Amino acid sequence: MSLSRRQFFKVGLSGGAAGLLFGFDIKPALAQSRGLKIARTTETHSICPYCSVSCGVIIHTLGDKAKNVTPQVVHVEGDPDDPINRGTLCPKGASLYHDILNDRRLLKPQVRRPGSDHWEDIPWDQAISEIARHVKKTRDETFIETDDKGNTVNRCESIAWNGGCTDTNEINYLIVKTMRSLGVCYLENQARV
Repeated sequence: MSLSRRQFFKVGLSGGAAGLLFGFDIKPALAQSRGLKIARTTETHSICPYCSVSCGVIIHTLGDKAKNVTPQVVHVEGDPDDPINRGTLCPKGASLYHDILNDRRLLKPQVRRPGSDHWEDIPWDQAISEIARHVKKTRDETFIETDDKGNTVNRCESIAWNGGCTDTNEINYLIVKTMRSLGVCYLENQARV
């Protein structure tokens, strides 16, 4: 059905008049529409994961924090109290809401086995065990104890680590200690790039 603008207004006005004749009260609907969508939300302060600037964000969620209730994200905005961005966000940071609610977002570890053409979901315990096994195997096979001159070097040049820009100082401290204990020489962090 194709309506002209004039016909649309006629239908709308006649529908509104019919609602008034039958005693419909539109005040509650209007009052609800004027309320903010974040009025009943819980604020969670976080950091944008995209670049090394680490802008502060506020994530608004609905949910009563009951045991079996999953909070629903309804809004993401810049944190005006954050000294780095003072409430502003770049286009990537402003799109965080859509990344959180993306139906294609990965929520489980996945692995693609050699020769396979698809990814399979695996449990977290299995993923951690497989990563540990591969790291140990690689380190054992490629560890260098001495250089050409006979100097003790104790290094592993076949493993590298690249940290994320939103890692905390405490996490970075533990990562560096762990990587150095493995003999890893190639350490980098995205925040320096």
